[in-house]
Amino acid sequence: MIKFAVLALAIATVPVAAFAADDSATVRSEAAAPVAVSAGKMLYTGNGYRLASVYRVANDGSPQVILDGKLVTIPASSLSDVAGKLTTSLTKKDIAKAN
Repeated sequence: MIKFAVLALAIATVPVAAFAADDSATVRSEAAAPVAVSAGKMLYTGNGYRLASVYRVANDGSPQVILDGKLVTIPASSLSDVAGKLTTSLTKKDIAKAN
């Protein structure tokens, strides 16, 4: 009976370990994927607030938005896709300081 319990435990843990390794690879590949930016798409801050809609996209893929009457460029390196929303890791204050 003890041999059966050990065997059942070993069989139960093998698929879990395989799925865990597969999930981490999927997360890495999604994080490395470039973000699709297009004019008119809403840009959100990291905490979920709407920042502005994308006015145009620069040649390097950085979105440009109008904030407080000024055209500002958001670095493409700060962008990510969170639940289908174009999101920047910067806050509105960070963006205002940089431009």
